[in-house]
Amino acid sequence: MSDLSIDISLIVNGETVNERVDARKTLVDFLREDLALTGSHVGCEHGVCGACTVRVNGEIVRGCLMLAVQCDGAMVETIEGLSDSGEVADLQAAFEQRNALQCGYCTPGMVVAAQELLRRGGVPSREAIREFLSGNYCRCTGYHAIVDAVEAVAQQRAEGKP
Repeated sequence: MSDLSIDISLIVNGETVNERVDARKTLVDFLREDLALTGSHVGCEHGVCGACTVRVNGEIVRGCLMLAVQCDGAMVETIEGLSDSGEVADLQAAFEQRNALQCGYCTPGMVVAAQELLRRGGVPSREAIREFLSGNYCRCTGYHAIVDAVEAVAQQRAEGKP
């Protein structure tokens, strides 16, 4: 830790967390190193790849571009929290069924981003899905299966199917 450490208090996946952190530590490093929440990955460290995508106060953000101290008083949700709550269970199942994941490195960030799109309701076009997920890189699947999975879940949700 550097000479400048700051006490922060936040809610992570529904649990209050009080920690002392280096003022320069990114949110994704804080989640992974201090809280052992390793679902969010560190990829490019420039906010381009989307592997570190999490939700802060209900909005998706890049965990590598946000400092942990900026989350003082905030509510942070990671893929672990969204999975444990069952919020993305249908998306996770669709990703598996349609082989929309291979190495899995991008998958947590991709699922968090896809859930953000689906929370808006309706059935987005395949073009709209691609556009929304364009900030999340996948080097393995070629995206077709990912778009298939998101589209299928959107249709199921619109029809009221679990």
